[in-house]
Amino acid sequence: MNIETPKTTVEKSAESIFNSLSNIENFEKLMPSNLQKFEIINPDTFKFSLKGMPEIELKVKERIPNSKLILESANEKMSFSLIANLTEISENETDVQLDFEGKFNAMMAMMIKGPITKFMESISSNMNKL
Repeated sequence: MNIETPKTTVEKSAESIFNSLSNIENFEKLMPSNLQKFEIINPDTFKFSLKGMPEIELKVKERIPNSKLILESANEKMSFSLIANLTEISENETDVQLDFEGKFNAMMAMMIKGPITKFMESISSNMNKL
């Protein structure tokens, strides 16, 4: 299952956004308003829960300076990645697009597609808070 957000233009350099996203503490600023829990496990791992959803633990899988940050689920039973793609437009403007890639059976995919899409749209629209 793949879900992409529309590109969001943020009035900051790609380096600034990348550095902010690389510090996982900043993900709390991006979370939707229905955030119930946000906990940092270590410098590359955090877990959170939203109302009506199970707790999710994400860890940094890969950092490609100023262009991409890949987070993956720390739970082997729910294999997915959340990818932030950064495209610098100018010195102070960057397009950010989020991609969700997950391996789920058809029933699970149908159940989680709506909530995951809303979650990603919320993170994308909060990018200006970085």
